[in-house]
Amino acid sequence: MLSLLNQYSKGRFAWFLLFFSTLTFEITALYFQHSLGLAPCTLCIYQRCAILGIMLASIIGLIAPSNIVVRLMGLLIWLFSAYQGFTLAAFHAHLQFEPNLSDTCTINTQFPVWLPLDSWFPSMFKAYGSCADKIWSFLTIEMSQWMIIIFACYLIVGLGVLISQIFPSPKGSIWSNK
Repeated sequence: MLSLLNQYSKGRFAWFLLFFSTLTFEITALYFQHSLGLAPCTLCIYQRCAILGIMLASIIGLIAPSNIVVRLMGLLIWLFSAYQGFTLAAFHAHLQFEPNLSDTCTINTQFPVWLPLDSWFPSMFKAYGSCADKIWSFLTIEMSQWMIIIFACYLIVGLGVLISQIFPSPKGSIWSNK
């Protein structure tokens, strides 16, 4: 199984699937914001940035998936972004379900001065919602909890692909009888 993951990671299709999944989540977030009128909070925007980090990792992997250095760089960015997204989503759920007086969420996003995304693209990166508000649920699971699940899946798959890099990929195609 791990050798198959290694083989998949050396092809562009797997990296494209990663790109497509992140693009789908970004489009969904923008749909929730602009069509359904759900106000994103600061943690929502930061989680959006974590998804964009995974998208960047998929683009790096798409460039040269057969090159181990490029592939590992993409994997490390993928794992870092997924971990950051997971911790942000967990904190977001904590604010919604187990709030403490000491736990707060800033009103405005705080991007570096050299990358003021909220100024450059306010329709995508401007936060105007409250982190404690439960504004959407599906199957009785709130959006912050869905994001925990999504980032956990990205982490598990990313770790599996990273571990698979030490196993040799099969010589023949998985579709052949050899």
